[in-house]
Amino acid sequence: MRSPTLQYLTGSEPLTLREEFDMQKRWLEDEDKCTFIILDKYIFLSTGSETDAMIGDTNLFFNDPQEPKVAEIEIMIADEASRGKKRGWESVILMINYGIETLNIDKFRAKIKSDNAMSIKMFGKLGFQEVERSEVFQEITFEKEASSDWINWLRTELQSVACNSN
Repeated sequence: MRSPTLQYLTGSEPLTLREEFDMQKRWLEDEDKCTFIILDKYIFLSTGSETDAMIGDTNLFFNDPQEPKVAEIEIMIADEASRGKKRGWESVILMINYGIETLNIDKFRAKIKSDNAMSIKMFGKLGFQEVERSEVFQEITFEKEASSDWINWLRTELQSVACNSN
């Protein structure tokens, strides 16, 4: 997270190693977050190292106790060499499926910087619709209801992800 581009796109501040460890510990204990670290399967298989294979993360945030079945989804592919290879697509589909199947989420929300064309395009392909723009934060909010038709489409995409991972 030393990259100014990633800090900008994720709305993050640089952290010391101690601050990073403290944040990860809090996130592990918090009930309003769900985080998965994204590993590159091929790097992991060749090195056996989870650390070397880490390329990003995907998160679900439960920001409003009044809406317990609504989650904000976020994706970050930190490793530049892993971008543009559908790793974000695969990870978001897996996280959405986990959210629906395990956490009973019925609506997803994504807040994306207005100049992040790749993420806007990806969430558009996932069927998310723009619901709000914030000029102050320079971001667009997208939402998607977990309808039965969409869930069926996601399952088809999951099968494609599984086939491509073998």
